[in-house]
Amino acid sequence: MQYSSIRRWATVSAALAVSAITVLQPGTATAAQRPVDVQLLSITDFHGYLTPMNDTANGTVKDAEGKTIVVGGAPYIAAHLKNLRQGHQNSITFTTGDDFSGWPTEVAYHQDEPTIEFLNAIGVEFSAIGNHELDRSLEFLRDRMGKGRCFGEVDVDSCFTDSTGRRFSGADYPFSSANITRKGSTKPIFDPYVIKRVKVSGGKSVRIGFINLTTPTTVTGSTSYQPELDNLPLVETANKYAAELKRRGVEAIVANVHEGGSAGDVYDRCGNPSGPVFDFARQASPDIDAIITGHWHALFNNCMIPDPAGNPRPVVEAANHGRLINELNLQLDPRTGDVIRSATTSVNHPVTRDVTPDPAMVRLVDYWQGRAAQTYARPVGQITGDITRTRAADGESTLGNLLADAEYADAVRADRGPVDLALVATAPVKGSNSLRGDLRFAKGTNAADADGTVLFGEAWAAYGYANPVLTVSLTGRQLEQALEQQWQTQADGTVRFSPLAVSSGVRYSFDASRQVGDRVHPANVQIGGAPLDTGRTYRVAALAYTLIGADGFSALTGFTDAVRNSRDYEAFRAYLQANETIAPPALDRVTALGA
Repeated sequence: MQYSSIRRWATVSAALAVSAITVLQPGTATAAQRPVDVQLLSITDFHGYLTPMNDTANGTVKDAEGKTIVVGGAPYIAAHLKNLRQGHQNSITFTTGDDFSGWPTEVAYHQDEPTIEFLNAIGVEFSAIGNHELDRSLEFLRDRMGKGRCFGEVDVDSCFTDSTGRRFSGADYPFSSANITRKGSTKPIFDPYVIKRVKVSGGKSVRIGFINLTTPTTVTGSTSYQPELDNLPLVETANKYAAELKRRGVEAIVANVHEGGSAGDVYDRCGNPSGPVFDFARQASPDIDAIITGHWHALFNNCMIPDPAGNPRPVVEAANHGRLINELNLQLDPRTGDVIRSATTSVNHPVTRDVTPDPAMVRLVDYWQGRAAQTYARPVGQITGDITRTRAADGESTLGNLLADAEYADAVRADRGPVDLALVATAPVKGSNSLRGDLRFAKGTNAADADGTVLFGEAWAAYGYANPVLTVSLTGRQLEQALEQQWQTQADGTVRFSPLAVSSGVRYSFDASRQVGDRVHPANVQIGGAPLDTGRTYRVAALAYTLIGADGFSALTGFTDAVRNSRDYEAFRAYLQANETIAPPALDRVTALGA
């Protein structure tokens, strides 16, 4: 194990602790006068990475000498936490958000419930709400993940049996955010802070306040788009609750902030810090003694940033996907309850795999991988022929057309007013393509497959990246401009064609022989049988990613009156299940004029 940097920090920590105690005149001070040692252990941006990964991005970190260290995985996180807690009377474990939106399929297939099982098992005491905690609805986070409320069919759609044989019952710990509110409100929906008590000799205790904050990009983010919610500003919110904690007699205050920054690429160093969390650190109340952050998947330690009073305080981030555990050690004055800031030490521990993995967590990983294989094999639909991404000359594809119909149906199913059309970016100008695989009629290699059968895992792999379908208002002029933006001139003078699939109620033609920006005439666009009216407002369904311009269609960014519907995965699966058998859609929605 490459722990040379950790040993150096341990030496510094011991020296600082001796220094702090010396101030109290050893030999004459009572036990109650000695500083109270408090160990804070945290991970951030876990994203459900239970299974140890072996790729560079998710399974390694580099030390100061550039040596690669293999890290991560639930069995090793649990083992390291157990080892780190040894000898600490006061130890608090928490996360800095984005525990959810597990991209590994064993977690994603099962509504992030495996992540909750793991975090419960390792003794997490609270979690800041990250942007990805709101990739579903507010109610999903509060009632399902927090309270274990089921939906759909138990053990099929939610409330799965976990690795111990028990049904999912929610988190054993609270979710907290001081700055997530309902639209137009200044009252946080969740508790803004968490207060923990730590022991002092003689049976007394000292309190520590943790203000939990969520990146202000959350409510308009591509996956967490929540039009019914607001984000309050970080600094003002942190200052408000720091003052409130002080009024309550809490002197030791930590900001647990899901808002990132960067400071080099070595896990136990700080180099050239920059980014929003460092702006926050320079402005937030001097009453806050330390800042733990996440969101950017960065790795840095002990960035000492002066607070507004000129006193340095640490800012740390422990990477992502369980590669690091941050250990922040505080010493509290038992008489005042305040942090002796000069004695604070911090270590980012690599979650190395040279320790004995925790047996219960090994069983947990094996169990959920087995469940993933079962869930993958569950039939969700029937098709009569291949439905693929292959594009005709006019840009249409059978998969693109099917997905436009699925998004339209999802918006209609929401029952919040009429919907005129749906759009799907099938070959984005930039960003990620939501069309990820083809649906084949012939059975695949899975034993559960059959000709014409679409398995859960096949549908999942064909479309989506956990993005919500929104229904928004756009003018006819904006729609015309978006259709024109299917052709964009590149830096080398070539023209890139990035077609938009349209739902079945739309027909239009374009003339590729004309200049870019003048290839689609409103009279040649039919929506619901009527020509496109550039002065009219239409209700349009599309992925949030597309509507906020991440696919390169800037004309769509001026939308208004957004309503959030299902996520892409669920919308597609619901469409397959709602139709007994689906034929490949005809390629008759777009006509190319002029060779």
